[in-house]
Amino acid sequence: MKRILLSLLALTIPFITFAQETTEKGLDQKIDEGFKPVSDFFSAVIFFEVFDGAPFVIILLVLSALFFTLYFGFPNFRYFGKAINVVRGKYDDVEGHGIEGHPEVNIVEGDIRDTIRDESKEGEVSHFQALATAVSGTVGNGNIAGVALAIALGGPGATFWMIICGLLGMSTKFVECTLGVQYRDVGEDGTVYGGPMYYLSKGLKERGFKVLGKIAAIIFAVFCIGGSFGGGNAAQSNQATVVLKELLDLQSTGAGFWIGIVLAILVGIIIIGGIKRIASVTEKVVPFMAILYLLACLYIIFGNFSLVDDAIGLIISEAFNPTAIGVGSIIGVLLVGFKRAAFSNEAGAGSASIAHSAVRTKYSASEGLVALLEPFIDTVVICTMTALVIIIFNFGGAFEYGGDGSGAVFIDGVSYEGAGITSMAFAKYIPYSNVFLTIAVVLFAVSTMISWSYYGLQSWKFLFGRGKLADLTYKLLFLTFVIIGAAASMSSIWAFSDAMIFAMVFPNMIGLFFLFPVVKRQLARYFEAIKASKS
Repeated sequence: MKRILLSLLALTIPFITFAQETTEKGLDQKIDEGFKPVSDFFSAVIFFEVFDGAPFVIILLVLSALFFTLYFGFPNFRYFGKAINVVRGKYDDVEGHGIEGHPEVNIVEGDIRDTIRDESKEGEVSHFQALATAVSGTVGNGNIAGVALAIALGGPGATFWMIICGLLGMSTKFVECTLGVQYRDVGEDGTVYGGPMYYLSKGLKERGFKVLGKIAAIIFAVFCIGGSFGGGNAAQSNQATVVLKELLDLQSTGAGFWIGIVLAILVGIIIIGGIKRIASVTEKVVPFMAILYLLACLYIIFGNFSLVDDAIGLIISEAFNPTAIGVGSIIGVLLVGFKRAAFSNEAGAGSASIAHSAVRTKYSASEGLVALLEPFIDTVVICTMTALVIIIFNFGGAFEYGGDGSGAVFIDGVSYEGAGITSMAFAKYIPYSNVFLTIAVVLFAVSTMISWSYYGLQSWKFLFGRGKLADLTYKLLFLTFVIIGAAASMSSIWAFSDAMIFAMVFPNMIGLFFLFPVVKRQLARYFEAIKASKS
């Protein structure tokens, strides 16, 4: 095992040597050229198409979310109010104040103390804390850059399908996070280990599929590590670099590389040095920035209130009759919307269940209810606000929907992509908003990277154990991808990031389809407990 870890650690050496031997001129382009074949390979494998240009993984996500929505009787609508009450603590007396006495919690040998405490300040977390931790991993540049990418490619109609995906994803998130709590392990020191790795290996073993469960758990862990390098890391540093280069007017072809170095040092201080004070400051600042971002969106929306109905009308009409260049048909715009929404809220990928599994409760379904709020907050609310701002901005004909076909559009003859498009929309209505949006994007990026480093590390530990060498190897690889993401092009990075996030769907869905009856039993058990407490 040590030999494998040393080999993985050695993967960082060629990149460091390459950076030393390459002159600044063309540095970002050379990194992009080296990374693009990797990105293209994984994208082609994961997004294999079955008909009319529709990737199988998108169809799997949509049909699965629809199945869970119907099977559980529209939990995304029926239990929305109850989910809010759970977060408010209305049923805390039903759930108890700890995990003691939970017959299905597995006690295992403890890990590094305070693994979860880094996120929650306590070994066990409240429903609100678990929701906040998971949301911090999803609310990020997918809501700013991802939405802009969706509209640039698919036009306003992509927003409609993003909303539909967010609503259906609430049901999927409910299922996977219930299972995350149901099959979690808790160490003697209170450290919690949870997520698809555990409900795949233990849940399928219960059903008589021990080997399948173990294989699926390993595959998920591998893809989750890839997701932490891609969507949870490289895509974040990529968009932080885009707005920083624009704000500082950095024209150097090696600017992305050096911004990546700075970001890697910042993230490294937190995840390697374990300086909890910095992490705690980030936890306070990022929610504050999220609120400011929403207020800025609302300011623009209400300042152009007469255009809101036109924007909504365009979203609906373009969803069924798309005119964006290159999007082709309803299927084309639907795929763009669903891909960006699924990337943003991660429903079906299983990652959020790693954070939700640390909750303090005796009833696993209670956290499943809490988790269904996550896609609503992330996609239905925040993504829609970003979309409205961009669509209102473009009523003046600032750019042509569809752009260059790869996510970039031309505004006043200059190419913009991702967060750059959102930044231009904000700049039209709010003075100095480029500074504010740059700070928001960087903070969102850093917070998402921190959360995903935890997800990836948990998966890494599942595969390689909990030794110091394993930790160090993962963290060095993670920081290397911070630099790659900052230097490479948006198209390469997002193609790789999409592939890694969506790859997690395949093994995760095996667990969800084998174990969804367990979720139904646990939901009934929780509701019975609530009913009994009232009598």
